[in-house]
Amino acid sequence: MSGSRREAVPDLNVHSLRLRRLHESVLNGAQPPDGALRGLISASWRRSMDAGVDPEASAAPPAFEREDVEDVRSHHPVGALLPLVAGTLLEAASASAHILMVTDEKGRVLWRDGDHRVMGMADEVGLADGFHWGEEVIGTNGMGTALATRGPVHVFSAEHLVRALHPWSCSAAPINDPDSGEVIGCVDISGTMDALHPATVALVETTARLAESHLALRMRERDDLFRARNDEHLLALRGEPGALVTATGRVVASDRSLRWGDRVRLPASGDRVVLPDGETALLTPVRDGFLLRVLGTADTPVLTLSFLGTRHPAADLDGAHVPLSPRHAEILTVLALNPKGVTAEQLSLHLYGDAGNPVTARAEIHRLRLQLGPVVAARPYRLTCVVRADFLTLRRLLAGEDTTAIAGAYGGPLLPRSDAPAVRDEREELEGRVRARLLTRGSPDDLWAYAETEGAKGDAHVLERLVAVLPRSDHRAVTAAIRLSALDSP
Repeated sequence: MSGSRREAVPDLNVHSLRLRRLHESVLNGAQPPDGALRGLISASWRRSMDAGVDPEASAAPPAFEREDVEDVRSHHPVGALLPLVAGTLLEAASASAHILMVTDEKGRVLWRDGDHRVMGMADEVGLADGFHWGEEVIGTNGMGTALATRGPVHVFSAEHLVRALHPWSCSAAPINDPDSGEVIGCVDISGTMDALHPATVALVETTARLAESHLALRMRERDDLFRARNDEHLLALRGEPGALVTATGRVVASDRSLRWGDRVRLPASGDRVVLPDGETALLTPVRDGFLLRVLGTADTPVLTLSFLGTRHPAADLDGAHVPLSPRHAEILTVLALNPKGVTAEQLSLHLYGDAGNPVTARAEIHRLRLQLGPVVAARPYRLTCVVRADFLTLRRLLAGEDTTAIAGAYGGPLLPRSDAPAVRDEREELEGRVRARLLTRGSPDDLWAYAETEGAKGDAHVLERLVAVLPRSDHRAVTAAIRLSALDSP
């Protein structure tokens, strides 16, 4: 065993020297040869440098005052896992001249123990309680990169972006909370580069999974108690669709769980949620969570939009008129066309094109919510009500064959004054499809209804078609002929 150890050290030293030369050339602007650096490490270097990490930093920065670490640790979810982690790994870490650390979800060290001599060396670079090892702060490292990639990581010597960390190697794995689905922390073993074996990452990952199993057991116990306390609320729905949902959005009891899945996205504010199948539900607080009840149409607010062929778009919420600015009419158009929602960046692009600013879009949404209230939800921005819009009705009719209904629904171009890219694209598509359908299949009455709308009164093809199909004595044929003559006049 000792002979193989002595033979392995020179190999590690050679590998470390090669990595250091590669590290130096990359920092000097050279491109590493294909395969010279692991993909996981090269991607981490790019993220770290994009975040402005200084490769010449001497140590990780402090995240907390030392006297505050114990308080932070005691209030964090991983605090309850420390006895399990320490009982599994600490003896092995200490015996092999390593240190064991546990961080929070941002890479801030909440606890450390291990070999005392190695801990003294670790203090020099901030491998200690209260220091920040997020990848965006101190670059590529086991803890930060495991959190960034949400997977187990081994970082060896000069694979660290920061030069001061080259004497070290580390193996880390994230801990995922089965309740929220989010990463809540990380387990790490660190040591000098010639002491820490890459296989350590498997041991660390196993410990992280063991911690997750412990969390899952506690979660199931809470779920059982949650159901016992609140099952009466679900029974009180008397067969109406509903569910018991935890504060993290997990469905723990439902007659429709197969349709909804195991989790629903809870709104940032308000008491309504859009379910994965498009239905709207009402959230009622119960002990430790919510009762979620699917709303029928009678329960759900109805927003009516009249945006076709008018320079003064109208909106109505449950019978009450809502005054709209042109920009708010454009926003409602975008939201109605995207029922699953849009981000601030997407909304900005829809409204302003490439020159838009998401900050402006957020400000407009804020003003719109002052008028419409919780029916305009956030994260993503979406409408949580029944939407009855004339342009959506027209869209549905265009999927069918009833040209009379299409002609009756088309009151003119969608928001004719708008130059928002999304509105303009929808306006041109609707107008083109209506025109083509009525020219090829519409009756004379359908064509006349279309010819009376803004934009079609001067359409030569439509007017010629009316003159050809209507009796000459029909006043509509006469009007069409007069309009054609006016188009031909200089």
